[in-house]
Amino acid sequence: MPSFSFVPIARSDFPVLAAWLSMPHVARWWNDDPSPDAIEQDYGPCIDGIEPAEVFIAHCDGVSVGLIQRYRFGAYPRYMDELAHIVEVPADYTSIDYLIGPPEALGRRIGAAMIAAFVRCTWEDDLKTPAVIVPVQADNRASWRALERAGFTRVAEGELEPDNPADRRWHYIYRVTRE
Repeated sequence: MPSFSFVPIARSDFPVLAAWLSMPHVARWWNDDPSPDAIEQDYGPCIDGIEPAEVFIAHCDGVSVGLIQRYRFGAYPRYMDELAHIVEVPADYTSIDYLIGPPEALGRRIGAAMIAAFVRCTWEDDLKTPAVIVPVQADNRASWRALERAGFTRVAEGELEPDNPADRRWHYIYRVTRE
């Protein structure tokens, strides 16, 4: 069983993050600009405590393998409103976003193990979070399969604005509830 740790992102992680965001398997779904200025704009406010999302570099057995972030839906009312026509999302629910960076980490079920470990950390860190909900673009099979392997259940599906404008709007909504 791999061992995971989650270290809050620092500006010193930006070059690694830029490399990951430039990888075809990440760029396909994240569609983020990997330039230094864009990364500073996207992640600097989280580091500085201005943005409520918590962003971490995930380490598997001591090796950096990905990025994972979490946020309370209540901190992003627009996002709650966007999901409301598909599924009820109480303000105290949390959501996560994640990526596996190094290509050599793909296909080894590290994503599912990372997500499961991060959800356990979320339960420990935030005793008031009753559930984690994750919308996933329906064509991103690797992502929603990782959620299923991590114990999430598909609870709804419907149209949402995709992260990548090239994608269709259809999304699956996954949830795991605190036991």
